Amino acid sequence: MQANVGSVDRAIRIIIALALFSLFFLLDGNLRYLAVIGFVPLVTALASWCPLYSLLGLSTCPRKT
Repeated sequence: MQANVGSVDRAIRIIIALALFSLFFLLDGNLRYLAVIGFVPLVTALASWCPLYSLLGLSTCPRKT
């Protein structure tokens, strides 16, 4: 499993995850559990690996020479 998520991409994913987690406190009823979706960008940012990027052959990491 080779890293394919760069540092800027990781920071953006963490911000998105935090925004999604805040939905837990802002929404009422069962809609508040949409915040669970925030775990996806958080895990991919912490692991520096995105399975969708792997499938599509993308990478935001700097190339090693």
